[in-house]
Amino acid sequence: MKIIGIIPARFASTRFPGKPLADIHGKTMIQRVIEQARKSSVLSDVLVATDDERIQKHVLSLGENVMMTHSKHQSGTDRCLEALQKFNKSFDAVINIQGDEPFAEPSQIEALVNLIARNDVQIATLAIKMNDPEALFNHNKVKVVIGENGQALYFSRQAIPYQKGVESKDWLFHFAYYKHIGLYAYKSDVLKQICNFQPSPLEKAESLEQLRWLENGLRIHVALTDIETPAVDTPADLERILKGK
Repeated sequence: MKIIGIIPARFASTRFPGKPLADIHGKTMIQRVIEQARKSSVLSDVLVATDDERIQKHVLSLGENVMMTHSKHQSGTDRCLEALQKFNKSFDAVINIQGDEPFAEPSQIEALVNLIARNDVQIATLAIKMNDPEALFNHNKVKVVIGENGQALYFSRQAIPYQKGVESKDWLFHFAYYKHIGLYAYKSDVLKQICNFQPSPLEKAESLEQLRWLENGLRIHVALTDIETPAVDTPADLERILKGK
């Protein structure tokens, strides 16, 4: 099975403009993401998908693949599809590696590849068991409910399910909650399909694009990981990493 890792890298981030080119201990963030992806032996190739010539020039200087894409994409998923269609190679599946995950582990990529290689899997993603009550009730931390068959039943910014008769401070002691980690794998034909879907009611309510896929009847399988690497959403996140916190 031929699988490509695509790294969406947008310059004009609202919370952190120019984030892909931010310096992390002597290397840019995008360089670190590429290097982590290259450590995985299961990827046939790695490609950066960007909308900015500064990022393009930098990636080319590293000797890596980069594809210019439209600046108006609403999500990294859409950017991945355009890059895939423009790249002069054919792949069975795509791993969407977030451009703000400079420490993503190769083992996480490999867990996704193991899932997407199955004939019955359309989309795969990652989750980690939660043990922090503060994170459980943080609406910026997306939670996923997983069925017995390993498929996602629902994603939410809320802590779900609600536990009747149990104080919220004790919820983690009575039920296994999982935090969603935003790495995705898609079969190539499924990636094309999901980018043709219109925004759905649940997606609009929670601002989570994966709910659009569930609403349209697609299956999302979830691989569990015990690794949680720091993402960089804001300059404050970067500062904490640089200080080793």
